[in-house]
Amino acid sequence: MPLYSPHIPHQAISAPFQAPYTHQGLLNGPQSPDQPFSCPSFGQSVNQSLQFMPQPAFDRANRESAVSAGYIHNHAVPTSPVQQQPQWTLPPYNRGAINEFVPDAAAQERSVAPQSPNSESRYGLDPELLPSAVKVMAEDRAEWEGKVFVSEPFSRLPPLATTSCIIEDRGNTSPCVIRSTSYCVPCDGQTALLSRLPLGALVTPLAKQNAQELLPLCKEAECVVGCCWCRAPMCPAMSWQDCGQRFYCPFCGKLNEVSWRHYQPTAGVDGFRVDKDKRPELHMGSYEILNSQKHGDVRVGLMTYDSRIHLYDLSPALSRPHMLVITETEDLQLPVREGLLVSLKDCIDGFDSVLQLIPRFSPQCGDSSGVPMELPVKAGLAVLQALSSPGKLLIFHTAPLIEMGNTHSSSGFFGSNKPKSIFQPSEPAVSLAKECVSQGCGVHLFVLSPQDVGGAWPGHIPYLTGGALYTYSHLQGELDRERFSANLKQIVETETGYKAELRISVSKDLRVSGCYGLFVPGPSPSQVSMATLDWQTTLAVELAHSRALDETRGVAIQVVLSYSTQTGDRRTRVHTLTLRCSHHLQEAFRHCQAQTLLTFYCKKMYCAALERPLQELREELQTEVTEALASYRKHCCSASVSAGQLVLPQYLRALPVYINSLRKSEVLLPGLRSSVHQRLQQRCQVLAMDAFATATHFYPLLLPLPLSVDDRSPRNPEEALRCCAASLEPRGLYLVHAPIVLLLWVGTQVPVCTLVELFNTSCFSSLPSGETKLPALENPLSISVRSLIDTLNSQTTCARKLWVVKQGDTCEETLQRHLVEDKSPNGGASYADFLYHLHVNSVRVLQ
Repeated sequence: MPLYSPHIPHQAISAPFQAPYTHQGLLNGPQSPDQPFSCPSFGQSVNQSLQFMPQPAFDRANRESAVSAGYIHNHAVPTSPVQQQPQWTLPPYNRGAINEFVPDAAAQERSVAPQSPNSESRYGLDPELLPSAVKVMAEDRAEWEGKVFVSEPFSRLPPLATTSCIIEDRGNTSPCVIRSTSYCVPCDGQTALLSRLPLGALVTPLAKQNAQELLPLCKEAECVVGCCWCRAPMCPAMSWQDCGQRFYCPFCGKLNEVSWRHYQPTAGVDGFRVDKDKRPELHMGSYEILNSQKHGDVRVGLMTYDSRIHLYDLSPALSRPHMLVITETEDLQLPVREGLLVSLKDCIDGFDSVLQLIPRFSPQCGDSSGVPMELPVKAGLAVLQALSSPGKLLIFHTAPLIEMGNTHSSSGFFGSNKPKSIFQPSEPAVSLAKECVSQGCGVHLFVLSPQDVGGAWPGHIPYLTGGALYTYSHLQGELDRERFSANLKQIVETETGYKAELRISVSKDLRVSGCYGLFVPGPSPSQVSMATLDWQTTLAVELAHSRALDETRGVAIQVVLSYSTQTGDRRTRVHTLTLRCSHHLQEAFRHCQAQTLLTFYCKKMYCAALERPLQELREELQTEVTEALASYRKHCCSASVSAGQLVLPQYLRALPVYINSLRKSEVLLPGLRSSVHQRLQQRCQVLAMDAFATATHFYPLLLPLPLSVDDRSPRNPEEALRCCAASLEPRGLYLVHAPIVLLLWVGTQVPVCTLVELFNTSCFSSLPSGETKLPALENPLSISVRSLIDTLNSQTTCARKLWVVKQGDTCEETLQRHLVEDKSPNGGASYADFLYHLHVNSVRVLQ
């Protein structure tokens, strides 16, 4: 499948940079303290001895002031642009090997609490002294939660995606809709390449606005017409001239005449039109245009299938529904059109009667090996095409799945015609997905039977059309049935856009060089077609310089989404973001956020996994961050720092832990227990996530739970602990919350009274582990914990299983995968070791 692969930034300045550590046994393989490792020469050896400072010295360093990034700051102030961490000892560089680091006596005496083996660093670093993602999020919440962020042109850095606050639109769209990788764009391409930071934005066109707040809606005929040259709709980024008779379009750089019907004079020194505050298109960063209105009802249809297709005529005029059987499934021809899609309120009785009869049907398959998943997709698509209607196709599949055109075996990835990558869909699947996109047909597949792990993965078509794949085991258990009901309800109730066309415009001196996400790529990365999308659907857009930017005009990014609503209305949603630009490199580092960069890198790398080797992607991630830190150290840190002092931009303190978590994710670094289907599913689930969900996926919330009635207040996300085994105490209960997983860890020394109140058992050994549901006990502790779980579940897009993990149990490996600061079971490095490597490599790059 084609993929937009823009140039690698570091190739524009120098020869291709070789990843410092390419041996899989280093960061990607099992590591032991005795294992030496090698790295290529960087031109000079490191002669300085990097000394690890004891705790008192580190405290003093945090109290001292230093000049960095062009101004004086104090390390104790949270808003400091640079965070300096403890100095580390590095023996002299010899023959390309780095010897094991040994902490000094003071550091050893300081380590009173025993560390988990997975939390220990090869180099003796104390993880508690490293930059903390939990602390970064807590500081941002303390600054912004419950407050108002005014989003206006050239505004400052917004709150993090994980911080809940009120957004006031004053001419710039909400950061929930467009979140730039930097809120101060380098003026020229050379400066952008020098920073080694990606230039782009995250786009969530249907993102939820503030609670109970709807976008202003304008009728198309009443809106001021936008640019006649590039078709950009009117927005606050347009600048008015000649007393309002003309306006300048920043997206194409041309002047437009204003028609007499929409003319209004300008007033004041700013040159704004006098009717600015009365027109959303003139003063709002986000608004919606009503192109056409139908006021249609929601229509439903019903189909069953085995080796044949059974359609149902649900016309209200009929005394009962009529079944229409289609045996020729190769070339589908519909016998009738009327009655196949009927208003739900008119056919509810007939619909219910068919559902009651379905369990009595006997499947009549010509081949017992299974039914191709593409068969119901083609049939449902044919119905929507015949009636010229977009829609959702919900498929409930209970038979074994086989590939299209293969009715005798489930070759899947292990067949003879396997694709280049395990993540790459087959050509027939892509072709059928394109047809669904053209019609606006989103596919949601419920697989209700276990599938052959070596067979075809059925999720490509659902995810490429804005749908999803849900798997269950015959719905035999109560937990599966509850999860099925929750997922089905969420699909039906989620506000969805159909037959969507997305167009991305940027200032005339920039261009869209890449677009990453779950969609079928088209001829241009600036135009994307999607069958369906919802409030969380997020794309990453990569930008590049065509020529130098004008610092006085800034940068404008416009996202225009044309889509159909559930009732048949055709609407156009317009989002505009205006940013500052600067010739100073340090401004780019001061105006970027780690969570945004993580989401951008994740979407780019997960899309690149279709074509490129995974080890190459992991090395590229490490190289990108290493060079960015080296660039910041060289060009933005004016303070005199030793080679052993870690220097990070203020808002990128959490970037190393996020990137390490991404590098060792199951998608990019499979473990021994990772199945191909699980990795395919996880890749698609994460690609569809917004910045908030992505940050929580790669750094889950580790929440301590109350143990008694006296401590029964529900925990809040700001009380999260560092995501490592050292945070777990045998006497505690902890929830691990991520968008697609929810774990409850129970220590061996949890009080008996807590076990009784929460699990209705007094014995730790009799406590069942694995998938479970907490009993509904009428005591304050049980009520508060279940309430917290319900709150966390309301933040996710799919129903999750609750897994109980007992300390010392064999299933504890499930938890270890999500303790991202530790070494992971699949061989991924710990956060401390990865940060050490980044620091050493960034210093050597500058030698």
